[in-house]
Amino acid sequence: MEGALESIWRRIIVGEGKGWVVFSNGTCVVFGDAAGNLAESAHSIMRERGPVHVGSSAGDFSVISLDHGPGWVVTCHHPDVLTYVSPQHLGPEPSDLEIGLLGRAKRQADADEFNVIHVEEGRRGS
Repeated sequence: MEGALESIWRRIIVGEGKGWVVFSNGTCVVFGDAAGNLAESAHSIMRERGPVHVGSSAGDFSVISLDHGPGWVVTCHHPDVLTYVSPQHLGPEPSDLEIGLLGRAKRQADADEFNVIHVEEGRRGS
């Protein structure tokens, strides 16, 4: 699934020059200014802002349906931390609550494991 997640995030992230780091459970940290060691920066963000704290803003989420492919992106209290949820992990016609809870659990797993599977350096078009 590692290569698949990289491909999915490449379709989701729009705009030139953005760097991003994908973790093994589908969470992606996006950097508008892709400078420095992105993996280290993503670890720092996930260590501080990745863990779920139910009943606080760290437990909140929103669900975004994807226009260019199956699945959803689940947002959280940090605007640059997003989690991909595949429809293959849910039943037919899942609710936003089901999608969001799964995405939130995936973010928590990524915050616990810190397993980076891809780093995309920000590249400018020519």
